[in-house]
Amino acid sequence: MSAPDPFSYPAKPHGRRHGPRGYRSYESYRDWLRDEFAFRCIYCLRRERWGQVKGEFDIDHFEPQVRRGDLITEYDNLLYCCHTCNLAKGSRTVPDPHHHAYGNCLKVREDGGIEALNEQGEILIGELDLDAPTKVHWRRLWIRTVRVAWQSGDRAHLESVLGLPEDLPDLARQRPPDGNSRPEGLRDSWCVKQQRGELTDWLE
Repeated sequence: MSAPDPFSYPAKPHGRRHGPRGYRSYESYRDWLRDEFAFRCIYCLRRERWGQVKGEFDIDHFEPQVRRGDLITEYDNLLYCCHTCNLAKGSRTVPDPHHHAYGNCLKVREDGGIEALNEQGEILIGELDLDAPTKVHWRRLWIRTVRVAWQSGDRAHLESVLGLPEDLPDLARQRPPDGNSRPEGLRDSWCVKQQRGELTDWLE
């Protein structure tokens, strides 16, 4: 059995699990988005466990605020991403993760390099500068870190690298002003899964 791949992009387009509505500030959706995108950057797959979190992750407006002011607090227009990718994207247009499976667009090699598998992948790499030498080096470092943890058999070390954060938001306790259009998604939130004991052997 091979070591887990920390840079395996989703094989399917992202389907929204949650639907909170009515917050006046898009920052109020942060906990929902953290859970929605499994506590990692939608673009480069950077994980919260790999840093200090505070100040390292942003809320991206897929349709930029400068063009779609009406979507500034629309949950389905918000993505969870790292600060670096958010700066790179800016007001640029990239393939929509709700329509394109990024796993069909991008492939990360064992040496940390990244390949475009189609035209959408070329756009993602170009607009987000995903093949910059510093990012290749960064991916290579984490691939090796995961491999060493896997080969050592140190479960605690592997969980510290690939596991979920300790502060899983309890979304069932939150009360969006205008409700939640997808309440069924709460059953699959990471906090509820943990409460049901379903994360014992889970590593993403």
